Amino acid sequence: MDVFAGLLVAAVRILNLAIQLYIYVVIARAIVSWVSPDPYNPIVRFLYNLTDPVLNRIRRVLPLQFGGLDLSPIALIFGLYLVMTLLNSLIYRIAVGV
Repeated sequence: MDVFAGLLVAAVRILNLAIQLYIYVVIARAIVSWVSPDPYNPIVRFLYNLTDPVLNRIRRVLPLQFGGLDLSPIALIFGLYLVMTLLNSLIYRIAVGV
């Protein structure tokens, strides 16, 4: 059981790292959107391609646009932190055996 718990903890750490990197991409996209970037810039297209599918789903479910201010990236970041916290607590319970 110790090997399984170790592998599970390692997998969750990798998943947490991926979620953290995605959070940085969402923050970068929000900052880039403030300066009216060139839509043909490869970096801007990369950021939009990574974040638009998730942000568009959030915008359909939760209308978080107030007077030109889009709060859907904040909702996405809160959701990702919630997922990270739930995963960490679940894996801790499984690994420790509580």
